[in-house]
Amino acid sequence: MPRTHTPPRSGPHSIAPVASMGAKLRTRLTDLVPALEHPIVCGGMHHVGYAELASAVSNAGALGTVTALTQPSPEALRAEIDRALRMITRTDGRGRKAPLAVNFTLLPTLRPPDYESYARVICESACAVVETAGASPGAFIEMFKRAGKIVIHKCTSVRHALAAERLGVDVVSIDGYECAGHPGTNDVGAMVLLAKAQERLRVPFLACGGVGTGRQLAAALALGADGVCMGTRFMATREAPIKEGIKKALVSADENQTTLVMTTVKNHERVYKNKVAEEVRAIEAVKPGDFGAIHHLVRGENYRQSFQETGDPDSSVWSAGCVMGLIDDAPTCDELVARIIDEAVDVMTRRLTGMITHDARL
Repeated sequence: MPRTHTPPRSGPHSIAPVASMGAKLRTRLTDLVPALEHPIVCGGMHHVGYAELASAVSNAGALGTVTALTQPSPEALRAEIDRALRMITRTDGRGRKAPLAVNFTLLPTLRPPDYESYARVICESACAVVETAGASPGAFIEMFKRAGKIVIHKCTSVRHALAAERLGVDVVSIDGYECAGHPGTNDVGAMVLLAKAQERLRVPFLACGGVGTGRQLAAALALGADGVCMGTRFMATREAPIKEGIKKALVSADENQTTLVMTTVKNHERVYKNKVAEEVRAIEAVKPGDFGAIHHLVRGENYRQSFQETGDPDSSVWSAGCVMGLIDDAPTCDELVARIIDEAVDVMTRRLTGMITHDARL
């Protein structure tokens, strides 16, 4: 990607170098996942989570993710996981290679894929982590655990998170209403969800939705989270294998440039606000609950073409989160992760501790 796409770091949401550079954050997540250096996860993203991005995130010390159902077949997934693993070169102080995750999403679809075969490939692979999402993963969790995988399950409510905990997941990713993709139907933001999760959950949990800066990582840790999961922010990176036009749209947009579609079919999705998304909303207003009336506009093949062929952000319905308002550039994954960690440490060690005063009368 051309260097001209990355503006100077003096922008309103950019991160200047601070004295904390080189520091690390240890949480239950970094303790749990072998060789994970930073408590940052790149969530699974359809038509984005290929080996190029997954390996770049892992090589930056965070957790990169290959998206299973982006691959057309289980064997294609096997090849993509192997390709990502070969591209990961980072090791920790004990010689262990940086970890890789695979996203396994159970989608509401008219023609379900061969989930069993995809799951079997994941179990047979050398990935360390499985990120499950969508419908309840049920028996798949036991299958992944038997294969020695660490399971992270994405939830949009504390109630669902508690159910996942009972099923035996190792980590829960709490999706606030700000998230790209499917935020659920409860309309509850991250501030409340994370504080509630800290009160109710025993397993480690991640803050997901609207996250893209170190200040937000520090805030998530303060609310009890053990790390953050980011999707949209990683789309706007040098290594993200999507067309330049989509990255430019992410950098140019603000936090108001999203909308919700498929609400009348109970499959809410937060997407980039463009003419196609507005057309879907208009049809839903006239034909609520009629998926057939909008299927031609929301099918995945449309935004695969936008991401992988045309780069036209206005030609399809594609997932994007409110975090666009905090995206000013498209750095490398290594630069982004380092900046986020540096800023989080700076917030915790300088800004917050500087607010503490002591009453001399006590």
